[in-house]
Amino acid sequence: STQLQLVDLFRKELNGIVKGRVSIQDPTSRGLGGGGRGFPVEFVVKGPDWTKLSAQVEKLMKSMEESNLLVDIDTNLLQGLPEIQVIPNREKAALTGVSVNTVSSTINTMIAGSTVGQYADGGKRYDIRVELEKNADQRKDLESLLIANTKGNFIPLKSVVDFTQSKTLQQINREGRLRAITVYANLKPGVTTDKAWDYINTKSKNIFEPTYFLEAAGSSQMQKETFTSLIFALVLGIIVAYMILASQFNSFLDPLTILMAMPYSVAGAFVGLYATGQTLNMYSMIGVLLLLGIVKKNSILLVEFANHVRSEGKDAKQAMADSGFTRLRPILMTSFATIAGAIPIAIARNEGAELTRGMAITIIAGVFISTILTLYVIPCVYVIMEKIKTRDANQIKIKQAFIEAGQTGLH
Repeated sequence: STQLQLVDLFRKELNGIVKGRVSIQDPTSRGLGGGGRGFPVEFVVKGPDWTKLSAQVEKLMKSMEESNLLVDIDTNLLQGLPEIQVIPNREKAALTGVSVNTVSSTINTMIAGSTVGQYADGGKRYDIRVELEKNADQRKDLESLLIANTKGNFIPLKSVVDFTQSKTLQQINREGRLRAITVYANLKPGVTTDKAWDYINTKSKNIFEPTYFLEAAGSSQMQKETFTSLIFALVLGIIVAYMILASQFNSFLDPLTILMAMPYSVAGAFVGLYATGQTLNMYSMIGVLLLLGIVKKNSILLVEFANHVRSEGKDAKQAMADSGFTRLRPILMTSFATIAGAIPIAIARNEGAELTRGMAITIIAGVFISTILTLYVIPCVYVIMEKIKTRDANQIKIKQAFIEAGQTGLH
């Protein structure tokens, strides 16, 4: 059984046993950094009013449970602790001659005790604290408590206060001076992170009031930042590759011919991921970055040899035909060697193999499809580019000028 199959089994069995919310987490995801609990979907909802904020978050979580996209939905909002609130009734207190300060001091003495004096012993002074004996039912003790009014008479506390019992928060979290609630969730098998986020963003716009909003947090925030960094590295890698190739080939057009293999490799990688049911995650993107460096070698072999043949006076078509015939064997050898090296990772079934399988499939599919298309596309692009090159014509003119100058010098 795979890890995902075991997770589904445990979730089903535990939901039938545990009375409450069951949440299962892959602990290896915490090692990727980003803070938080390490869930693939993790976000913070912020707003000014705590009551409205918690109500909107609960409504969003209920919608997430009904979406059939997310499981193990959890939050750091804990409201299970019962609290007795004693609210003074100022009108009744004024009629009976009881001050609010007396109410608070009496209740404080009952709950926490009060310091009524000190006594000395052995050169040290100790506080004398008075408090009522604790019973199991504190609300009953409060209701039976007597309180003195200004005339020295004792009246029941419940006649001058109102008692309410409700669930209270164990802690109130804030971020950026706003009250914040963090929500965590796992993805159902086959559901991508983008699909889940699209659903959450759409629902939150319909549920949240204008002053309430959500932000990615923990692993979700780290994943977005990682993808942004990988895309930047992708673009920067293409630019650096073009600069290096332009300096090596002493041409602005030859690097463009060589880099034409990249789009086909990326398209092949996406086809491979789709065919095998893999997702475009961080490891798949790393595989795409590796492809940018791997697939260029086929084009370099073809273009470099074709330029060598061109220097012998042959036209572009004949030069590329000779290059394809000569370079076909090394191209196939290096490509199949790369594919063979990635196959064990793609078919592995050991612990944690699910993480790197996408990267291996990206390399296999990208190299295979780009190798096939490179043998057809690169020669065509090379011939087209040769028609607009001026380097050969300039070299012929320079040689002719030297010949004419030499002949003139002889006379």
